[in-house]
Amino acid sequence: MKFTAFLTAAACVAALPVAAQDNADWPASITIGTGSQGGTYFGYGSGFGAMISEELGVNAGVEITGGPVQNVTLVETGEHQLGFVTLGPADEARRGESPLMPTPHEGVRALFPMYQTPLQAAVLASSDIESFEDLQGKRVGVGPAGGTSATYWTRFFENAEGYDNVTISNAGGSDTAGQLKDGLIDAFVYAAGLPTGAYSQLAVENDVRFLSMDDETRGTMKDIVPAMSDFTIPANTYEDQPEPLETTSLWNFAIAHEDMSESLAYEITALAMENHDRMMTNHAAARETLPENVGKNTVIPFHPGAARWFEENGYDVPSVE
Repeated sequence: MKFTAFLTAAACVAALPVAAQDNADWPASITIGTGSQGGTYFGYGSGFGAMISEELGVNAGVEITGGPVQNVTLVETGEHQLGFVTLGPADEARRGESPLMPTPHEGVRALFPMYQTPLQAAVLASSDIESFEDLQGKRVGVGPAGGTSATYWTRFFENAEGYDNVTISNAGGSDTAGQLKDGLIDAFVYAAGLPTGAYSQLAVENDVRFLSMDDETRGTMKDIVPAMSDFTIPANTYEDQPEPLETTSLWNFAIAHEDMSESLAYEITALAMENHDRMMTNHAAARETLPENVGKNTVIPFHPGAARWFEENGYDVPSVE
């Protein structure tokens, strides 16, 4: 009788998901570093945080931040348990070149691929700005200080020939769009997944012109930021954008600290990789949140828990020293 009861109980435990069997060392809550409101990170992270809370039983709160440059440091220091980063800032932070904390970020580990972040640019249709070269002498909003957008657009304006008189303005995505609408800045350049909420709202409420990079501009950006790759924003991604736009992009990955429980890292990765339709409801950019994109990261070591999920499911995990 007792032996039968023991077998029944053991069978019930075995039937439980891994998350319910091996969570003794999980925290009761985690904080996810995202970005500014109006940016892709915030919408993507809010939805994914709800998934973690519902499916894994860990209360996942989303925090608005300055973006990847800040997120990688918050994860490194343990202030946040999960963060979203573009690989450029993450690689620089790992090598000790972060503008926020210029020491090697050796504890950061990759979990799963998210999507590509293309650089984007818009002006009001009434503006005389029709190309990137026309930004000379203009006031340009580049997004929040410390974010991917501000980091790489500022680097471009500081290093590309012919942009020595651009005035940089920093604010969140939605605020920057409002500044363009109100005439406080002449152009809004950004970096976020598609479609970017701040641009979508801007284009619905105003007549907008989106700028496309010519070969020279795109080549210059890739020379200044070698982690960039060519990218085409499809036509009609936004209202007032009937033609495709040529630009560059960086890949985004979710990160955690190496001290995160291996089982929790495994389950968070599984949650993102095994629920593509649900991820798409969080944000359309999640169409690229696919396990086959794991190889896009060759600069940040993978967390053992995340690596185990990919290997168990037949995907090669890049070896990063």
